Amino acid sequence: MPHGEGLTLPGYASQGAAGADLMAAVDVTLLPGQRARVGCGFAMALPEGFEAQVRPRSGLALTHGVTVLNAPGTIDSDYRGEVAVVLVNLGERPYQVARGDRIAQMVVAPVTRAAFARVDGLDDTDRGSSGFGSTGTR
Repeated sequence: MPHGEGLTLPGYASQGAAGADLMAAVDVTLLPGQRARVGCGFAMALPEGFEAQVRPRSGLALTHGVTVLNAPGTIDSDYRGEVAVVLVNLGERPYQVARGDRIAQMVVAPVTRAAFARVDGLDDTDRGSSGFGSTGTR
């Protein structure tokens, strides 16, 4: 994409990195509490049976309170538009995103599709229908 010219493609920062770094293709200032769609300047075609998950960068979250709002964001194999990140500033100060900044990471993973069916009942388990933190209360 034209606004992505000159930027490096997503890449892994270390040998053991699971996520490839995504870079901003535009400059954006995020005020506290503000969110923005930040384009990365490229599109891609994932093979059928795979997805890309867009996840926050821990350093941005810890240091500045900037994170990915819909984490993990999902890029489906049939999507052909620009890869973009929905960033939100949960910090106390404005945050300047500059073109070329690493803003998120992307993990490519296989997808397992489920077959859904209506049933009259479910098998019993020790946990049953307890949820939302219930496993930490026993």
